[in-house]
Amino acid sequence: MTSLAAIRERQRSIRLAHLRQGVAPLVGAFPEAKVLLFGSLARGDWDGCSDVDLLAVAPSQEQASELADALLSAGLGDDVIALSHSRWQQLLSGGDPYWAGIGRDAVPLEP
Repeated sequence: MTSLAAIRERQRSIRLAHLRQGVAPLVGAFPEAKVLLFGSLARGDWDGCSDVDLLAVAPSQEQASELADALLSAGLGDDVIALSHSRWQQLLSGGDPYWAGIGRDAVPLEP
């Protein structure tokens, strides 16, 4: 008999695979960019009403914003935050618990 935890983990794996498949061609257009999943789906405590939170990080803010727009247009994320590499590093080292939590729980979506 399959446990509820095993079913949830299988569903999460399927969702992550789908996200990675959709993200790969978009990230390929932005050298040195990355997409991170954060929030409940990244942590594993999601439910059927949870949204998909993504962080688009690229060398410049302009590139990050373009990548975020592409992710939204492709229907891959419900909430997408765009940050330059330098801003992302500032936020990670700034001591804010919100950004520290995102950094701790984030799941890279590149293949």
